[in-house]
This record gives sequence, C-alpha cells and structure tokens, in this order.
Amino acid sequence: MAIKIGIIHIFLLVSILISGLGFQRGVSALGINYGQVGNNLPSPGKVLALLRSLRISKARIYDTNPQVLTSFANSGIDLMVTAENEILDVLIDPHQALQWVATRIRPYFPATRISGIAVGNEVFTSDDPTLMANLVPAMINIHGALVQLGLDQYIQVSTANSLAVLANSYPPSAGSFRDDLVGVMSQYLQFLARTRAPFWINAYPYLSYKDDPFRVSLDYALFNPNPGMVDPNTKLSYDNMLYAQVDAVVFAVSRMGYGGLEIRVSETGWPSKGDPDEVGATMENAEVYNRNLLRRQLGNEGTPLRPSQRLEVYLFALFNEDMKPGPTSERNYGLYQPDGTMTYNVGLSALASSTSSTSSATISLTSSAANTRATNKGFGSLGCWIFVHLLMTFQVLMRRPFSL
Repeated sequence: MAIKIGIIHIFLLVSILISGLGFQRGVSALGINYGQVGNNLPSPGKVLALLRSLRISKARIYDTNPQVLTSFANSGIDLMVTAENEILDVLIDPHQALQWVATRIRPYFPATRISGIAVGNEVFTSDDPTLMANLVPAMINIHGALVQLGLDQYIQVSTANSLAVLANSYPPSAGSFRDDLVGVMSQYLQFLARTRAPFWINAYPYLSYKDDPFRVSLDYALFNPNPGMVDPNTKLSYDNMLYAQVDAVVFAVSRMGYGGLEIRVSETGWPSKGDPDEVGATMENAEVYNRNLLRRQLGNEGTPLRPSQRLEVYLFALFNEDMKPGPTSERNYGLYQPDGTMTYNVGLSALASSTSSTSSATISLTSSAANTRATNKGFGSLGCWIFVHLLMTFQVLMRRPFSL
C-alpha cells in the first residue's frame, strides 16, 4: 500500500506540472469567483474559453458541479471548490466525508487542478449554532479523507469568512474577533496551522462605504489617490480600505496566537447597480474599484503589515447572476453579462464579445504575454510524450484498481 501511495504522489505531481506547461499564465495573484446562480449563464465550456482568453489562472466555484470539473480538465486553471453549508451535517461523519471526497474530488484530480476546498461559506456569521458547531469537525474529516486518498499535499482545506467575524477592524492594529466566536475560532485556527492552510476572508470596502458614506472616503474605498490613514499604534500608512481590512484580520489572528497564518481574500468586488438606498453601487465605481485592484495585483503587492508577502485575491464575480436573492446589488457584481459581453472594461480586454467562440485577449496593463507564449510553446509536445509515458508506467504498476 505504501508503495502504491508513493507512486500516486509522483504521478500526481508530474501530471500537475505538465498540465500547466502549455497554459498562458496571467495575473498569478488574481483569481475570480465563478458563481452559477442564474438561469441564463453560458455553459462551463464557454466559461473556460472566456477565462483562458483573459489568462485568469485561478477560479472559485460554490459547489462541486461535475460539469464544471469535467470542463476544466487539462485547462491549467487552479480551481477552488466548495462543500456547501447544507451538507456540513453529513460531513461530520468521517465515512461520509471520505465518500464525498472519493466521489466529488478524486475522479477529477489531477486533470482538473483542484487546489482548495472551501468547507462552507460565511458559516461563523450565519447565526446557526448547529452549523457553526459542525464546521471544524467537517473540515477535519474532509482533510482526513484527503490524507487517506493521498491528496492532502495538493489540496488545502479552509473556509471563507465574512469580515463580520471581527469585533474591531479600525484601526487595523485593533483587529480582534468577536467574543462569541473566540472558542470556535481557536479550533479553526489550530486546524489551519496544523494543515498549513490559509485563512480566507470575504472583504468588501463597498459595504463599509454604503453603510457610512459620510465618514468613509469613497476614494479610500476605491483605491483612488487620497490622503489615506495612519494606524496610530503601528504608524503604518494605508492608502486603501481593502489592505486595512486584511491587516485587521492579520492582527486578529495574531492575537489568538497564530500570526504565521497566511491571509487571502476569497471575495472582493463592487456592484455596478443597486437599489436607491445602496449608495455607491454604480457602473463607474465598479469599474474604478476593479481596475485599480487589478493594477495592484499586477504589481504583486502585499499589505503595509506584510509588504513582502503577495496578497492573493479572488474577485467577485465573473458574471451577473439573475437568480441571486437580496437587494439589486447582489445580482450585479459581474465583470460580464451572461451573454459574454463586458459589463465594463477593467483592463482585461477581450477581442471577442461573446463566449460562443474562443476569443483572444490581452491584459492591457502588462506587456509580458508574448514572451510567456514563446517560452511555453516548446513544451507542448514534450510534455505530452512525458505524460503518456508516465501514464503507461502507472497503469503497469497499478494493475489492480485502487479502492477504498
């Protein structure tokens, strides 16, 4: 058994490396959330064509939709999937968690580059005590299943948190978790530290501006030039709200004794339309926020507290989703309309206006595409032959199917 697991590790690692050789890498620290709560969205295959045309190399989905997982095979796109809140009560059973990973993850990996599993979404602020109590056990069981199947080295397990887990976020150095969450948060952070997984946060400067537009500077929220703010305790200077929110999380995590954890932004964005009381939800503001965010990501920036650690950000969202409940803004975060046309242009310049055909595109803020294409071109046929050879060797060594 140990020999078989070792062979699987080698096979998976080489397969992952080869699958990325022919793919044009884009903004390495930028991902995008691909929501599917709509009745008029393009097929996963057309979505893949769009993402590849934009050279976006990371995406997140809110389930384990087999059509998406199949369509994204051999694309080179890193995919974060989700175990929905509704199934956490099932996943607290280790056997059920193993079955879930064996049927929802293992058949698609490594052809589909599943790099992370978000167990639930904004569970700690759900006001459902049972759901909150189930989260960490479900995460432990999912990770345990990955260990049993030899996949834990490739797939991280975490959960996406609302910024509302914080009791204080201003100034950033005052960042701390809500008192009622300290107990369960301690268990969660211990799990992340043990498995070396990141802390994911959904951070929306738009919401802070909407709730208090008279005291929150719009330019500060949008990454526009502004006087910024200086944290009186650290003397660090902040020129935008997103970085201040992220550093508040860093301080909160550090106060719990886990300062070594990486913080990543699982969602951020700005709506292009809203209800009359949703101040700031305009096309212009959405374009400015996301364009300025893209500029920061192209520079691989870190926050003032962690300037040398590139901040990984997933933009919300790829499409406007017409079936999402709630205020109008919820249905208008997309960079694209369901027909594939841009809602507005943030600098990802597609030359084709529809996902019905594979379009070419450029990131207008960078000029490295041609050099990267030339570098990648020579690897295609060699990678293919190496893969075939390894596959044949693997089939010989694994004469019997690997079963649970």
